[in-house]
This record gives sequence, structure tokens and C-alpha cells, in this order.
Amino acid sequence: MLSRRNFLYLAGALPALARAQDPKYSTSVNVVSVLATVRDKQGKIVHDLAQDEFAIQEDGHPQSIRYFSQQSDLPLTLGLLIDTSGSQSRVLDRERSASYEFFEHILREDKDKAFLIHFDREVELLQDLTSSRKELEAALREADRPQLNRRSSGNGAPQGRGQGRGAGGGTALYDSVFLAADEILKKQQGRKAVVLLSDGVDTNSKTSIGGAIESAQRADMLVYSIRFADSDVSRSPVGFGGPGMGRGGRRGGGGRFPQPSAGGRSGVDGKKILQRISDETGGSYFEVNGKMSIDKIYDQIEEELRNQYSLGYTPDQSSGGYHRILVSVKRKNLTVRARDGYYS
Repeated sequence: MLSRRNFLYLAGALPALARAQDPKYSTSVNVVSVLATVRDKQGKIVHDLAQDEFAIQEDGHPQSIRYFSQQSDLPLTLGLLIDTSGSQSRVLDRERSASYEFFEHILREDKDKAFLIHFDREVELLQDLTSSRKELEAALREADRPQLNRRSSGNGAPQGRGQGRGAGGGTALYDSVFLAADEILKKQQGRKAVVLLSDGVDTNSKTSIGGAIESAQRADMLVYSIRFADSDVSRSPVGFGGPGMGRGGRRGGGGRFPQPSAGGRSGVDGKKILQRISDETGGSYFEVNGKMSIDKIYDQIEEELRNQYSLGYTPDQSSGGYHRILVSVKRKNLTVRARDGYYS
């Protein structure tokens, strides 16, 4: 596993990681696994569906479901990615308190594991995979401390590249998703998910939004995004973040989103960015507001993670590249959410 110090990447490390990306899909023996959540018209989770009520298509071709189960009791590997850049400084206390309660409820110490990453102008692993709630609580307490202070050596000289939040700011959101998927969750088996707390605006990543999504899809990782925007905090007009081409060539450099104008960041829509990341990985998007508190959002995520269907099939075609998946149910007036594809 990565140590916390080793997780801090040096300048130029992300492009190297991108080039080294394993082109093979994470599941073995040509079995594609898909986690699905089903809700009714009122938004309530549906628990009682049988295997023969589901249908799967890959690239428009029907597939035979060979494996089926409900995921309530299976082990879960969970990551928490917290934006600690300047735009989130006023909401960190609420995020930290709610996140600890979430860990208390969702983690079963005999089955589940979790890790904690925070990101501002750099990405740092505050807690590697653990089943200890005490270790996670201790890491959460560190989440609002500038990286420069934590990375100082005995003589006060900073280690690694960055200056932390105290020098220039920045937000490496895409890099945090990439590293969570590529360095931690790709190596894990079973159910895998991350909760991403941010306003959705990236200013400092070395990978693109397409590269981040691709890494999450290759790791079979669901992303639950929680947008916690502080309208009283303005950001400096820095570039959009991330190179212009995704590594897989399918979704390059923020393709659906306009670049900000030279005079400001009005072209960057954090909500759409977080929605895209969640939609394309099979997770969900939430927004904290007057009607929906972060505690209620965590309750919904917990309910969803405990009530998923696991579907497995062997593709009838073996060509490489990206394959689109469509999961549906025969029962009327139900909505299915699952990831939209995988890389072979």
C-alpha cells in the first residue's frame, strides 16, 4: 500500500502514471460485473427484484446474466475525497463532522475498509486503507491543515513539490479521482466506491476529466459526488485544469464543457462536472442546500450502498476498447442507475 508521504506526487508524475495505465479491464476471466441501483417513481429504492427481471445490453447486443446477487452484506472498500482548497475552507467543519458519522454508520470493522484523501493544489493520502474508525477520525482532523505544515522535515524544509494551500491555492480534483482509482481501488476486489466532496471546479490537475473518469471505470469504482459550494468564496481566474486529451481517446479534456474565458471562470460549471463524473461511473450526484443537508445526503448514500444489485455476464464479443452497457428492468415505472460502460 502507499504510504502517506509517497502518495504526494512530484511535478510531472501524473502524465507518467497515465502512460503506465494498464489497458486491461480490472475484472478477470472475461466476466463483466455491474452494480445497479433501482428506484421507483417516488425515488425509493426497490429491494425485491429477481434476476429474470433484469436485462443487460452491451453495445446494443443482449447479454445473458450469469451472476446475480444483492450486495447488502458483501465487503465494501470506500474512499473519501475531500476538497480542502480555499473555496471549501468555510464548510470543512460540517463536512468533517458528517463524514465521521457516515464512517460510523457504514463501516463494518470485520468486513469493510476505507481510506481518506484530501486535495488542494496537490493530492495527499491522509489515511491508507483501514477498518479502524479511530484512524479515520484522526485523519479527518488533519483534513483542514495545510499540506506544507504536515510535510515539513525536522529542519523546517518542505518535502515534495507543493506549497499547500498557503501559497497560491489550486484544486487538483481530477488528479484525486485518478489516484484513488489507479493507486488504491484498482488493486481491490469486490464493491468499490468513493465519496467526492467539492464544488466541482478544478484548477490544478495534470490529468483531464476524461482521464479521471476512465481510471474510475477501469477500477470499477462508483463515484458519489457531493457539491458543497460556498457562494461567498470566489476563486482566482486560473485555467480549467487538465490536458486537452483523455488518455483513452474516448472522452478528451472536458469535451462537453467550455473553457473559461480569459477574463474569468464563468465557463466552468462545477455542477455539470460532478454530475458527469458520477453518471459515467454509476454513482450519484448530490447538492447540499437548504432542503438537503449533508447528513441527509450521507443517509441516502448509505442506503444505496447497502441495497445494490450485482449483475455479471460474459460478453459475447471480445473486441478491445470501450463498450457501452445498458441495464434495464422489465417492471414498469422503475429507474435503473449503473455505470455506462467498461474498457476491455
